[in-house]
Amino acid sequence: MLTPFHLAYHVTDLDAARAFYGGVLGCVEGRSTETWVDFDFFGHQISLHKGTPFATSNTGKVGDHMVPMPHLGLVLGYDDWLSLQARLEAADTEWVLAPSVRFEGDPGEQWTMFFRDPSGNPIEIKGFKDLSGVFKG
Repeated sequence: MLTPFHLAYHVTDLDAARAFYGGVLGCVEGRSTETWVDFDFFGHQISLHKGTPFATSNTGKVGDHMVPMPHLGLVLGYDDWLSLQARLEAADTEWVLAPSVRFEGDPGEQWTMFFRDPSGNPIEIKGFKDLSGVFKG
């Protein structure tokens, strides 16, 4: 049984975070104060606190690509992934790694895209045509 995770991290501007997470990603806002805001991040709880974001570097080697570490990630069904990709493209999102397929033809075939929120926090969204392949190699 899957249960929601909770993740709290820093953003530099709560209004920009609201516009991105709520407006672009379509996440529903939850509780908030003057220094933090919660979002329903596709069934999970993220708490964005005003502060200095964590440091990242492109040290994660996946296939032929070096990706930002650490990063927040999410797995979606392929149709939902395509819908989110379209919203991100409509918002002129700058890609860290443009939407592409990895492990094509393998049991773990997945579509992926990497981008950053307005504070620079890296996010990866994976899409699976068959969610039973999430943990297959």
